[in-house]
Amino acid sequence: MTVNRAKSAAFSAALEAGKFIRDRLGNIKQIDYKSAFNIVTDVDRASEKMILEILKSEFPDDSYLAEEGGGHEAKKTNRRWYVDPLDGTTNFTHSYPFFCVSIGMEEAGQMIVGVVYNPIADELFYAERGQGAFLNDEPIHVSSIGELSHSLLATGFPPDTGVGKPHNNMVPFTSLTNLSHGVRRDGSAALDLCFVACGRLEGFWELKLAPWDIAAGSLIVEEAGGKVSDLCNGPLDMPTGHILATNRLIHDEMVGEMKKLDLK
Repeated sequence: MTVNRAKSAAFSAALEAGKFIRDRLGNIKQIDYKSAFNIVTDVDRASEKMILEILKSEFPDDSYLAEEGGGHEAKKTNRRWYVDPLDGTTNFTHSYPFFCVSIGMEEAGQMIVGVVYNPIADELFYAERGQGAFLNDEPIHVSSIGELSHSLLATGFPPDTGVGKPHNNMVPFTSLTNLSHGVRRDGSAALDLCFVACGRLEGFWELKLAPWDIAAGSLIVEEAGGKVSDLCNGPLDMPTGHILATNRLIHDEMVGEMKKLDLK
């Protein structure tokens, strides 16, 4: 079946790239800047090349959207792959151990397969639509905490935080820190989403993320029983990159806070 082949290919690509990334930690040969604060390394590029070679060997006619530009549009199938070869590049550059490989496959506009691999902890998160979510082959579920005041949250900041408009996320960061057990900012949206899926966090929100940041993780959250939307509880719109993911139980409360802050 196509889905089983896709999942197997994504596993192989994520694990091989993850091992490569782990082996290169502390051994970066080149750092470039895509913008003032948005960096890319030779490891990102090599990881992406590795992933795309594996995926394209199985699915040569599919479309690919990859962070470092290695993707292409195709018209022979209605499948699209979203590839983040190293989500958390800044962390990786500083040897801060919170980064991952993220691979998602969409068919006919619906996410079907999501795979996220944390090479430092050797944690492979994955989901297939309608089949649940897993961590290293064990089923995972969102937490049962039902109040924002008892929740642990996470967020992130785009590279243009200092100058970006509208909103640089500092106001909601402060507000929700005061309304919860705290807000973590660890620098990898894909892993944050997986942490919501397995119950380590109750909620995650961020603005202006790229599709490859959230494609795989959003499916994993949903298949773990959580809810994913835009900031106002509408459908997730990956082109805008505004996302709210929760354990479902605190979703309405989080949406209410987002609306108070006029986040759109």
